[in-house]
Amino acid sequence: MSLLQHAIEGGAAGGPRLRRVLSLWDLIIYGVIVISPMAPMTFFGVLSRRGNGHATTCILLAMVAMSLTAVSYGRMARVYPSAGSAFTYVGRELSHALGYVVGWSIAMDYLLNPVICVIYASQQAHVFTPGVPYWTWAIFFALVLTTLSVKGVKISARVNALLAAGMGLVVAVFFVASALYISNHSHSPGTFFTHPLYDPARWKFSGILGGTSLAVLAYMGFDGISTLSEEAKRPNDVLTATVLTCIVVGLLSALEVYVAQLVWPGNEQFPDIDTAFSFVAQRAWAPLFGVVGLTLIVGSVGSGMGGQLAAARLLYAMGRSGALPGTFFSAIDPKRHVPRNNVLFIGAVSLAVALLLPVIAGEATGFELASSLLNFGALIAFMGVNAAAFARFYYRADNKNIADCVMPLVGFLICLLLWWNLATQARILGIVWMVIGLGFGAWKTRGFKSNLIDFDIAPDTLPTTSKA
Repeated sequence: MSLLQHAIEGGAAGGPRLRRVLSLWDLIIYGVIVISPMAPMTFFGVLSRRGNGHATTCILLAMVAMSLTAVSYGRMARVYPSAGSAFTYVGRELSHALGYVVGWSIAMDYLLNPVICVIYASQQAHVFTPGVPYWTWAIFFALVLTTLSVKGVKISARVNALLAAGMGLVVAVFFVASALYISNHSHSPGTFFTHPLYDPARWKFSGILGGTSLAVLAYMGFDGISTLSEEAKRPNDVLTATVLTCIVVGLLSALEVYVAQLVWPGNEQFPDIDTAFSFVAQRAWAPLFGVVGLTLIVGSVGSGMGGQLAAARLLYAMGRSGALPGTFFSAIDPKRHVPRNNVLFIGAVSLAVALLLPVIAGEATGFELASSLLNFGALIAFMGVNAAAFARFYYRADNKNIADCVMPLVGFLICLLLWWNLATQARILGIVWMVIGLGFGAWKTRGFKSNLIDFDIAPDTLPTTSKA
């Protein structure tokens, strides 16, 4: 996560430097692991409903949008190899005020990541144990994430790789089981294999746009590759790896949901929309219901813990720079070397939001609303990166190239279109969040006459990221 790494990177001038040891394949593998090979499984049911049964098409369209944005990220990473963050690109290329807007939108992403994980894990566990209410599981998982984060649990690269390999194995087994299921069951000739991509009876342009805006969730984390710019053997590999990661993840995600739609056609209702993929896996092969469900719970816990630590360090950076009360938010636990107050604060917020969102979601679900809110902030950041790339490589360039104009502009416009087609509730709540942030920023800086948060300072008071 770019903001996390930038917020906690330290080192005095002249101290140890990062080594350029990562190859192109190292960068791609890192990106795939960060995003997770099972990412679309967690929101398959919601995506299928939003896209009117065209989940596969939505995933592929989102891949186009994210690939264009990935080009902008990769190019900006060359210019600012040690920053690797959207708010830095926008703040330096456009203005401090716009950089703050992007930073505030990213903050919502970080705060919502553990919320989404708590909601999904709780919903999945509730499916396994219907007698235990959702709210009980929400309390349990919020406590688990907070406890592990406070203790500074370290998940090494080897453990992450093993977890990714385990997920990959589950995906492979699902593909085999689904192929056997499809081959052993009768289906209508001709259109059966094309309906997941285009079903004229259910095709609605508004539904496709709404589904694609949600499908962006499958790609969250690709921008993290830009944080490895100083460790890549060839700096140009960052751009290539960022784009290829989006394509690899997009094709894998599209294949997963395509097969799922063949097993469970889009016109059939799911027993539980938030955990729909587990029921699809069960139809393909009964034992996969528990295997897929448990794997997704474990993956959600791991992702949620990482998200909680990332959000805690974001608040730490804001507290240390004076944007938030420093006595609380910049405090570091002397034993664990983690911002304990922030972890506890985020744990409480995650629990409260995980319990509240399902109540206010209405016809949607708590997971769907939280996911759309996360994408609300992410798409603002992506628009900002595309705008920064346009300003840097075309508007202020001595030698203007048409590609430097078209690609970031198209990327910006597509992200804007997807942002506008997010769920109405998400846009309302997201706008409320942005208004609060803008009001606070304007008050703090007397009309943005100064930079509210200086993220360029070298943090030297949080020395042990390896222990978190």
